[in-house]
Amino acid sequence: MRVQQLLISALDAQLKSFGITFARYEVLVLLTFSQRGELALSKIGKRLMVHPTSVTNAIDRLEAQGLVKRVPDSSDRRKVLASITDQGRQVTIEATKALNSVSFGIAEQPREAQEKLYELLRKLRMAAGDFPWSNRME
Repeated sequence: MRVQQLLISALDAQLKSFGITFARYEVLVLLTFSQRGELALSKIGKRLMVHPTSVTNAIDRLEAQGLVKRVPDSSDRRKVLASITDQGRQVTIEATKALNSVSFGIAEQPREAQEKLYELLRKLRMAAGDFPWSNRME
């Protein structure tokens, strides 16, 4: 847990100049990777494994910054989608470059240690079922 706190703090520091936190960056990346650049707020919460209140808060802040906008779901008017804006896409690109420049918080570690850490954490995530398709890839 302490390592997570340290990493999130380092990542938030990298993202400060973009006016976003790592939690909001995750929302932007998720929207960027979605097929149409938009997702239901409930789906964002499920995919990021966060409480609906956290999603609403993140979307409120991103919307205030012009990085996402809320749009009605054309297939179900009861649902609201978060849609990434062009500005949101640009911030995501630039923020990703900034995070990559510090290897997502572990740049101080030698490359070999980074690779070992990645493999160890990947195995933990696979065992937890985070990558259901991975068995077909190996």
